[in-house]
Amino acid sequence: MNSDQVQPAYPLPELPQIPERVFRITDYGAEGDGLTLCTPAIQAALDDCAAAGGGKVVIPPGIWRSGPLTLHSRINLCAELGALVRFEADTSLYPLLYSHYEGNAGWRCQSPLDGDGLSDIAITGEGIFDGSGEGWRPVKRFKMTELQWQSLVASGGVLDEQEDMWWPSREAMEGEARYKKLLEQGTADKSAYLPVRDYLRPVLLSLRNCKRVLLEGPTFQNSPAWCLHPIGCEQVTVRRIQVRNPWYSQNGDGLDLESCSHALVEHCSFDVGDDAICLKSGKDEEGRRAGRPCRYITIRHCTVYHGHGGVVIGSEMSGGVHAVRVSDCLFIGTDIGLRFKSARGRGGVVEDILMENIRMTDIIHEAVSFHMFYAGVEGSEGYNEQQFPVTEETPQFRNITLKNIVCHGAATGLLVNGLPELPLAGLSVENFHAVSEQGMVLRYADGLKLDGIRLDAQQLPLLKLHKCSNVELTRSSGLVLTEA
Repeated sequence: MNSDQVQPAYPLPELPQIPERVFRITDYGAEGDGLTLCTPAIQAALDDCAAAGGGKVVIPPGIWRSGPLTLHSRINLCAELGALVRFEADTSLYPLLYSHYEGNAGWRCQSPLDGDGLSDIAITGEGIFDGSGEGWRPVKRFKMTELQWQSLVASGGVLDEQEDMWWPSREAMEGEARYKKLLEQGTADKSAYLPVRDYLRPVLLSLRNCKRVLLEGPTFQNSPAWCLHPIGCEQVTVRRIQVRNPWYSQNGDGLDLESCSHALVEHCSFDVGDDAICLKSGKDEEGRRAGRPCRYITIRHCTVYHGHGGVVIGSEMSGGVHAVRVSDCLFIGTDIGLRFKSARGRGGVVEDILMENIRMTDIIHEAVSFHMFYAGVEGSEGYNEQQFPVTEETPQFRNITLKNIVCHGAATGLLVNGLPELPLAGLSVENFHAVSEQGMVLRYADGLKLDGIRLDAQQLPLLKLHKCSNVELTRSSGLVLTEA
């Protein structure tokens, strides 16, 4: 789609329909004293509410210790202002379930908030859900000050001195190698994975194949792995929530919408340890075979503080990402602002993307990054000239429009690292203003439209082109279309 054509918004998702009945967890014996394990009481309230045909399960002010909770259809789990639900970091409380993580199916510990195949499900209120991630996550030494590191080591756990990494238990540390061996052997038996349960840290919220989902109001924080992970869901609304993870949290993503259709994310704030708002659709052959794109996504009026990326597409996007509208967002101090990432072997098509009215400040690496050589490195400019045959494993990014982007402070304004065999196609950048160390670095792109570009960069030339074709440059002073 050309940038001068009207790019439509998409229908917003339907909200869940939930009866007015009210069930209070205190009526089931739950005690908010911070001492009592309330899992049986909270689960009983959820089960009775479902058996009655649905309604609202209320968690009042207090500190409520819990193990994992199984959600049901037609239920609104409402944590009131002053309620802190703290999920225990006791792995024995978390049975193994067959789920998805990082684009692959497999056995994981049950998520603290867990639902599969539900319809009409909501989590609301102004309370806090805390995943006790410090009891699950490894920590890399370089992410902490010396005093923080000494305090962490003194708290217990074990050290992997070769990797310079702290683990909460020896079982978790040794579980990584044992888990990879089980995968290599093609082991499917759940019992074989029980000895590595400490390593199989869950996401805080896992909703699989659900319809009409609402997350509105609460704070979700301190997750063992990713924080919020709807996968294969339809009609998802996420609004007015806060997502918080320590900046050093390993795999501490905020919201990962994977293979979801018709979703709205608005008026939310994120301060996390990995990508903040991320769109995914499976990984490599498994993702291509499933063929479940992430599509019809609207993201607007969100603020991101720390995060590896503000709004991100990839790197697991093998099922495709289509029809995305991002607008009126603010990124403050993220590693990268708008981030597109993939790699050979992924396959999948990312197309029909419009991102506009985005404001950024103090970005560590690139304000906008398209990186087709992603290998887990933040802000990498790595690429190579070798061409490979175009196959179903070749990722395609095309028909993407960026409008009204302002960034004050970044290492690079815009980076494109396309593939030599299949360049980034149909990228339109309009009214882009960046104050950065270097301006635009564009490699392997076809059909570039650059209009109204202002670059205040320390390094010259402001625009570096390499193997780009069909480039149109208008209303942009100080920029020259020459190969660099």
